[in-house]
Amino acid sequence: MNKTVVLNIVGLCKALIGEHTPFLKHWIAKGNHRVIENVLPAVTCSVQATYLTGKYPNQHGIVGNGWYDRTECEVKFWKQSNKLVQASKIWEEARRWKSHFTACNMFWWYNMYSSVDYSVTPRPQYWADGRKVPDCYAHPPELRDKLQKALGTFPLFDFWGPGASIRSSQWIAQACKLVEEWHSPTLTLIYLPHLDYNLQRYGVSSPVIHKDLQQIDEVCKDLVTFYESRGATVIVLSEYGITDVNNPIHINRLLRQKGWLQVRREHHQTELLDAGASKAFAVADHQIAHVYLNDVSLLPQVKELLEQTPGIEQVLDRQGKIQHHLDHERAGDLIAVADANSWFTYYYWLNDKHAPDFARLVEIHKKPGYDPVELFTDPAKPFVPLQIAWKLFKRKLGFRTLMDVIPLDASLVRGSHGRIVEQIDFKPIVAMSQADCLPPEKICLPNQVYDIIFQSLKQGIKK
Repeated sequence: MNKTVVLNIVGLCKALIGEHTPFLKHWIAKGNHRVIENVLPAVTCSVQATYLTGKYPNQHGIVGNGWYDRTECEVKFWKQSNKLVQASKIWEEARRWKSHFTACNMFWWYNMYSSVDYSVTPRPQYWADGRKVPDCYAHPPELRDKLQKALGTFPLFDFWGPGASIRSSQWIAQACKLVEEWHSPTLTLIYLPHLDYNLQRYGVSSPVIHKDLQQIDEVCKDLVTFYESRGATVIVLSEYGITDVNNPIHINRLLRQKGWLQVRREHHQTELLDAGASKAFAVADHQIAHVYLNDVSLLPQVKELLEQTPGIEQVLDRQGKIQHHLDHERAGDLIAVADANSWFTYYYWLNDKHAPDFARLVEIHKKPGYDPVELFTDPAKPFVPLQIAWKLFKRKLGFRTLMDVIPLDASLVRGSHGRIVEQIDFKPIVAMSQADCLPPEKICLPNQVYDIIFQSLKQGIKK
């Protein structure tokens, strides 16, 4: 039985494949590839769920990287339970074809409590003294200990935050090779996040990303060569392309200035978004924002405000959500989509002195929206590395201290994604050697990625 390996290279698109990616350029050219039409929203969790179920967000329920829980009145971001995906997964269908079929998920999202046989995903330890300690979660549990004994602790702070670097993708790649040697799964899903970092920091036009392209190309060369030497079919794909932006839209501040968004004043005059008490607020997620209304009578007024806001390209109401497969109970009452140069912040305070303490931290679960500014350290603070070292030392001594090194300057961000891009060279791609697994059209629909992977699996199972 031949195996299939899916390499998810975040941010890869035709515009980036060239002199700085010699291996991928040659490998893709000698095989076959298709451009993939964007999912809306073109963000990690929604795209991955579509690829792995063959369904759109209105059926699998993953309307973004996060959403507002209307029952608990809380914004939930970057949750991990696979039970949140409300559709059958590709490996579940494949098991009906072959009882000995096994699947491994290496860092694709919604990776906890899944029905795969082997899985690894980021999962830090949160200690009572405030420390966040690098770690990962694995199934079966002993896999975590075996991998970290062989490779060292998963480099969490290289996976996201100001220190994000190639080290996390390199660790993931080496872990995948070990799992292959130990367990030889029929399907392996691999997530390589490296291009996400500097493309968001500096944009696709920056020469800084040339080194990043070279680094991920080397990782892919190692992985593809390894798996092909073991008889596996390799599929290379991406979730979205990242494009240059220069206009952050503070959508929640607009709603607050209208008196529709409510905050709660806390200790030291910091403010927390009070979603349950707000008449209207937004969950910002890159270039889309789900706008939730606790007072639905305001819908026409909110829609008009957003449509008149510079940088907002369209506002989806009920019919718009149906058109874009986003008519699900988790979705906002309205969905704002940014134009090509813009993206949405989650910021809701009107004065930085009232920003909550977590705003200056890497806190992906506490923030009521996505925050790419977490990729930066505050340029206004001198000697940041020394400050970080001092704070870490104090924590080791048992003192509580905040790692408050993240700026509140959204203008630093130069790349984003989430909307449906018009330029074909910035859409995601899928590439493999077998032409008969790909649809005849040069641009395939995002839910067809499921069919591409499944066709590869069926061919392998028959062999």
